[in-house]
Amino acid sequence: MEGDEIMERLRRLIIKGKEIRVPIVQGGMGVGVSLHPLAKAVTEEGGLGIVSSAGLDRVVSKRTGKRKNIYESVYEEISLSKVKGGFVGINIMVALGRDYNASVKGAIDAGADAIISGAGLPLNLPDIQPPKDTALIPIISSARALDIICKKWERFGYRPDAVVLEGPLAGGHLGFKIDQIDLESNKLENLLPPVKDLAIKFGDIPVIVAGGIYTHADIVRFMNMGADGVQMATRFLATNESSATEEYKQAVVLAKKEDIVVRLGSPCCLPFRVIKQSPMYVSLLEQKRTPKCDKGYVLTKDADGQYTVCPAKTDNKNYFCVCNGLLSSAGYNPYEEEPLYTVGTNAARVNKIVSVKALMNELSGG
Repeated sequence: MEGDEIMERLRRLIIKGKEIRVPIVQGGMGVGVSLHPLAKAVTEEGGLGIVSSAGLDRVVSKRTGKRKNIYESVYEEISLSKVKGGFVGINIMVALGRDYNASVKGAIDAGADAIISGAGLPLNLPDIQPPKDTALIPIISSARALDIICKKWERFGYRPDAVVLEGPLAGGHLGFKIDQIDLESNKLENLLPPVKDLAIKFGDIPVIVAGGIYTHADIVRFMNMGADGVQMATRFLATNESSATEEYKQAVVLAKKEDIVVRLGSPCCLPFRVIKQSPMYVSLLEQKRTPKCDKGYVLTKDADGQYTVCPAKTDNKNYFCVCNGLLSSAGYNPYEEEPLYTVGTNAARVNKIVSVKALMNELSGG
């Protein structure tokens, strides 16, 4: 614990009739950081463990020595995460258009308890496959985005089972323009009230808040403001069970506040928060890196409707290859590419690597 926080018992999080004992959703960190060892450990402690679908086919294929497509990899990772029971979900980015539908189908068929989807609005998520017992949870950054999703999903006869409201202090891709990140109106505590009001209007949809939440006291504060649960990623990045490389974890431990920066240039066209000492980031600043895009996860469609377009293929001055950088940060291809370390704004407060058990005990108030 930090200081002498007063410990409060947290109320349970109920999503689609499932009662999650500890209202903590472990963030889905891709590529290859949120895998079954982390998700399983979180769910064993009463939270909602999350795997990330990003690049999962390559990660699982390398681990098993057998070539697996994205559907098979998603199915396997969720199954391994649920081996001891509990609640397990998956984070699937809308920006991963080529693999999106197959990832959703694999998750539902594997019995995932939740699909959390952001990096774009998941407008057609309920139409891909009947979700059965899987909760469909969009990530939004404003009440307007929730309104758009709810009205779109009404056409499919579905409403979100919960929603993740992600503020601008989160890690990875941010749902704000670069000049919106520091606005007072976009602080998480100011975004929550209108989103909560709209969630109640659309049928009392549970609201899970994310971005900049670090302590038990933070969780209590937001739940007292009306949040039904929280999502946290950076603190789970710095755990024994995280699949990030040791170099990545140590970069987090050593990072100071001034080392954490927001960078434009991801092919997803969203601002991206990273540690500025990341080898790939250094190469980008010094223009040492030649353009390379050979994984294709964030490809967009060309004029013929084929997934072939990525600005990082040709332009290394204004864009960077997030796929290769993040694969390296999970140990997939460290000798081929330089790693890129993405973190939330509070990563500078991390000073040691801990077990998930210890972290969950601290966050839940013992």
